[in-house]
Amino acid sequence: MRKVTAGLFSSVDGVVESPHLWQFDSFDDELGAGMDAMIATTDTVILGRGSYQEWSDYWPKAQVDDDFAGFINPVEKFVASRTLQGSLEWENSHRIEGELEAFVRDLKDAEGRNISVCGSISVVRQLLFADLLDSLMLMVHPVIAGSGRRLFEAGDPVTRLTLQDSTITSKGNAILTYGVRRP
Repeated sequence: MRKVTAGLFSSVDGVVESPHLWQFDSFDDELGAGMDAMIATTDTVILGRGSYQEWSDYWPKAQVDDDFAGFINPVEKFVASRTLQGSLEWENSHRIEGELEAFVRDLKDAEGRNISVCGSISVVRQLLFADLLDSLMLMVHPVIAGSGRRLFEAGDPVTRLTLQDSTITSKGNAILTYGVRRP
């Protein structure tokens, strides 16, 4: 069975939105190596509407020799959206028809390598609380962002996690990988 993974850059105060606004001086080689490891094991990406719209405008124009552009542009991408209209122009992009959770269950049972949720805070939340996310990597930067969307919200269900891996990088980032603890 394929694994569904997600990785989000986070500030110490839990902000995961717009990391480019606060991570610039703490991104290091170890974070880059972690991204390379994700790329090497992934052949399918899931995006939410917001991430799709932002990324489809940026990454096709990015430098061809950029490692992430070389990965994200040709990889098969599935977009979870109830409001996105029109055709999806970005290479290898497909709209998810039907319910996200059923689609992901079927995708996990199909042949292939790992499935990665990129960006897409609401998709990460939905799959985590539906117990469809096999690992959640939080790359916590040594910064307080102050404002921005956080991954977890008041009223979320109590959800026990298991630490699968942890690393502290040379610039003080904590890379924490969790899975849902099952009884």
